[in-house]
Amino acid sequence: MKVLLLGNETPACEAVRAFLVAAGEDVRLWTLQVNGDLLREFMPDIALSYSFPWILPEPIFTFPRLGTVNAHISYLPWNRGADPNFWSHAEGTPKGVSLHRIDRGIDTGPLIAQEPVSFDENDTLRTSYEKLHARIRTLLQTWWPALCAGHAPALPLPSGGTFHRKKDLDPFRHVLARRGWDTPIQDVAALALAHHTAHENGQGHGG
Repeated sequence: MKVLLLGNETPACEAVRAFLVAAGEDVRLWTLQVNGDLLREFMPDIALSYSFPWILPEPIFTFPRLGTVNAHISYLPWNRGADPNFWSHAEGTPKGVSLHRIDRGIDTGPLIAQEPVSFDENDTLRTSYEKLHARIRTLLQTWWPALCAGHAPALPLPSGGTFHRKKDLDPFRHVLARRGWDTPIQDVAALALAHHTAHENGQGHGG
């Protein structure tokens, strides 16, 4: 089966590619923006988005006969969009991983499967990120046979949740200034506590 892997040049994405190749799939890794020429030339049966940095045009999720699946490191509908790991700690929202089908929205398509993920007090943004990626790869491997057979679920995404753009992180980069992605998640979680305390004290913004 032809698999268009929309990803990047990272060890995590390479692990996904290696799994697909070992499963006997014909894999094309693509790290640039997608256009119709690629689809017509490769003719993928299914597309898989894994940490892909580009917004996908509609043909990419309507052309493959088995659709396009996104591996997202958040517990949807929480933390749709950018930097889901950071925001799950900074806002104290549910943490986990989700496989879902891609539609016109950003991380709004029907759910295939998801799992919660927990962390310990010694975790950092880096180690929590690595744990999320390890879990999403396991989830993908579990559901890959059903995806290939066209039997995977497509459950409506629950309403609510949260959404962030890349620029939303800018006011909080001071938290990462000293240790970067090795910042303890407890330090990031303190943002959620401070936000909650501010609202309790009447310091929140109206609107």
